[in-house]
Order: sequence, then C-alpha cells, then structure tokens
Amino acid sequence: MRAMVIRQFGESDVFESAELATPQVKSGHVLVNVAATSVNTVDNMIRQMGSDLPFSPALPAVLGMDFAGTVTAVGDGVDNFAVGDEVYGCAGGLADLPGAMAEYMLADADLIAHKPKSLSMREAAAMPLVGITAYEGLSRANVSAGQKVLVHGGAGGVGHIALQIAKYLGADVYSTGGGDTQLKLIETLGATGINYRDETVTDYVEKHTNGHGFDAIFDSVGGANLLNSFDAAALNAQIATTVSLLELDLSLAHMKGLSLHVVFMLIPMIHNHKRAEHGAILTKLAEIIDAGHMQVIVDEQRYTLEQAGAAQDRLTSGKGMGKVVIEI
Repeated sequence: MRAMVIRQFGESDVFESAELATPQVKSGHVLVNVAATSVNTVDNMIRQMGSDLPFSPALPAVLGMDFAGTVTAVGDGVDNFAVGDEVYGCAGGLADLPGAMAEYMLADADLIAHKPKSLSMREAAAMPLVGITAYEGLSRANVSAGQKVLVHGGAGGVGHIALQIAKYLGADVYSTGGGDTQLKLIETLGATGINYRDETVTDYVEKHTNGHGFDAIFDSVGGANLLNSFDAAALNAQIATTVSLLELDLSLAHMKGLSLHVVFMLIPMIHNHKRAEHGAILTKLAEIIDAGHMQVIVDEQRYTLEQAGAAQDRLTSGKGMGKVVIEI
C-alpha cells in the first residue's frame, strides 16, 4: 500500500512516500481502506517533538489519527461492522497504533463507528478527534438546557463543534473569537459571538449574564486563558479545558467553588482504557449530524497524501478556516 512515513522527527519535510505491506486484519479489529484523514494539532506535536512526548510512536512511523473510509476486512469477535461499511474514527498515529496517512489502516473496532450518512468522506474525517473531545468535555461539565454556556475559541476545530453540541443540548451559547471572520462563523453556527480583542471578561460577563457569570465554560484555548475562564464563571460553575499543561493559581477557582475538568481524549487510545466509549460517542455524534443539528467546517484548501507536510503547515499557519483534510 501507499503511505507517508517519517523516519525522523522534525519539520514538515520529514514525510516520505513509501510502499508498505498492507496490514492483516486481526481479532477485534477491522481493516479500512482510508479515503481521508484530517490534521490535528497533536499530529504536529508528535512530528515535531517526537520522543519528548510519551505517546509518540516508534520510528519509522505512519502518523494520522482521524480517518474516514470503507471496511475491507473484519476480524474475529467483531459483529457490528461488515465489509463495505463506511466508517470513521480516531484510531491510530500514536504509541503502537499505526496511523491513517496510508491507503489502508488497521483499526480497533471499539474506536470507530458508522460514518454519518449526510457527510462526505472528507467531512467525516474532520470530525472524530474534535467531536469526541467536545462531547466529553460538555458531558463532564453537565451542560444542560437553559444554562448559559461560554465556549472559548468557538471558530477553532474543537470549539466550533463544542458550541454546536451545547446548542443541541438546549443551552444558551456564547463564544469568543477574534475578528469578523471568526465571529461570523460563530454566529452562523448558532452562538452569540464575543470579540475578545475588544471586550474584557468583565464587560461580556456583565453584558450577557448580568454579572453573575456563565454556568459552564468549555475552554479550547486553555493555558493562561484558564484565568479568564475562572473570571467568567458563575459560582459553583463547571469548566472543561483541553489545554492545562501549566502551573496556575487556583485561588479564584477555590473561592468560587468551581469544578475543573481536564479533557485528554487520547487516553483510551494510549492506555487501551474504555475504548468502546469513543465508539459510542462517535455513534451519537453521527445521529446528531444526520438529524441536521451539527455541521463540520472543512478548510477550503485540498491536499493529497503526498502533500501531508503542506497540510500540516496549513494548520500551523493559522490561515485555515475549519479542519485541514488530506484525501487519500
């Protein structure tokens, strides 16, 4: 099979085109003919940082976590998928799991689901990692109808899905963004846009919550922005963050009685821990999408497998709008 391989960690020019043996299906897995894979920030981190990350694969490696494709073989013990099924998932590209930048991928059946019927392969490949991350964070934050929910970074990959799920759950959703293009997307997806460049936290908390704060906050920006989340939160509010690799003063969180949920969606893949939960989330997301309650935004630039490096550069450039996708 055709694949893009890295034999060393480094810049985006490390990708090499190679011919590899097609994987053999095994128990509990399916073999997928990959149609498309999307680029996530963690893919770039692995390629750049390598052994500095405990979950980086051994070299040579095939990267790529998200995918959409068609099942071509089914292993023993798998009874919910059949040859010919269109599927999607986030199932490789780290640790000992081979990635999706190849014509075929061996995937744990627990980590995948049937592709949303209303999405193309390209669109479906953009959904798994961001969709699971958003769904997990909002679930752990107990987001429900009638709440005022703030999403930080609502025009980003995870953020634009989070605000739509929060809306689906019946929440009154607000989202930060920078500039007219991001705010237009946020408003189009059903949330009230907040320009963080022009409005202070105090300003928008007063404007949208009468100074009480938001009931739940999904922070896809994280880092130092968590302090803004603490400021914007109501008493006893719930905060879910996807980026918490820092030291932080939790005094305000303590005084407000906040609950902080750290979302690291790769845990089931890395540790083989409750992987079936990811398949269940993907199944639920497909239902929401096919019912017309959610869309995935895909960047207008198109990339082939041999342009894997350029696709990763597109993501890091910040010029893309929506998920960057590689078509196999």
